[in-house]
Amino acid sequence: MDSFLSETFLISYSAGEVEKTKYINIEDVLFFEKPNGIQWVNTYGLNHQEEFQQVIRQNNLDDFIIKLLQDDSHANKVIQLNNLLFVSLRVLKTENKDLDDEMMYFIVGKNFVWSIQEKQGDHFGWIRQRIDQNTGIIRKKKADYLLFLLIESIIDNYQDKYVASAETKIDKMNTSNVSPTPEFTSEVEELKQHLFQFKRATISLRDTIIKLEKVTIDGTKAPYFSELKEQVNNLISDIDFDLQELESKMNMIFSIQGHRLNEVMKTLTIFSVIFIPLTFIAGVYGMNFSNMPELKSKYGYFILLGVMVVITLLSLWIIKRKKWF
Repeated sequence: MDSFLSETFLISYSAGEVEKTKYINIEDVLFFEKPNGIQWVNTYGLNHQEEFQQVIRQNNLDDFIIKLLQDDSHANKVIQLNNLLFVSLRVLKTENKDLDDEMMYFIVGKNFVWSIQEKQGDHFGWIRQRIDQNTGIIRKKKADYLLFLLIESIIDNYQDKYVASAETKIDKMNTSNVSPTPEFTSEVEELKQHLFQFKRATISLRDTIIKLEKVTIDGTKAPYFSELKEQVNNLISDIDFDLQELESKMNMIFSIQGHRLNEVMKTLTIFSVIFIPLTFIAGVYGMNFSNMPELKSKYGYFILLGVMVVITLLSLWIIKRKKWF
């Protein structure tokens, strides 16, 4: 109980006022005290199942929400209940180099939003600042606009982290200073997995937003989520473009390395073409037979060297004529 209360915070606001509260008793967690204002309750941790049940029942919320909160492994969902909206999101945690994920739940009514985050850490500080300083139109809008800003904050976090990490790494892969070593290949595969994680999370978020476009809360339908869909589509397009650019750079790098290898092999082949006949002649005359031609000739050694020179010049002429070198 104490853990739940210490990790649950309330911001109650309207056009003219804002109030921040820490709960002392769980009985105080009520969502309908100020029908003309908006209540935003935020809870950290999914291990408060008993407290969740009590809050749901004392606020006469749909009991089905209890079952939904007990399943912390399901994918993104949008479920419309009686004058309520339940949204679950699996969100990337981008604070660390290795991307982790967490579950977030949003229970939305006409005058309240209850957000539940699995792990400590906050994407929503700028929203609290807007509410506190009465910046923008947030204090004039309903709960659906607050949900819009919460999801937009997740998208912005993806965008900022993506630009800061993935795009920077791709730009560093200059074809002039890298080679396809095992270490480099491993780094590329790690980057591709990084991009795919972002893409999978973003596509899942887009599917959720498409569902949100179709729901209504207490007879009102918010137009804001179309803007979110456009933002997500832009991010997906950026990821797809960078994946294609990464593939293009990799193909270019391997093509350059293959060309360099072909040049080396061509040079070695030319040397082989020249020296194989000479090696053959030297091998033949290295055999100890007594009746070999020119073996006892006074000028046999020089004749043989002359033949080798002629063969070498002839080989070079043929190579030059064929434009092999």
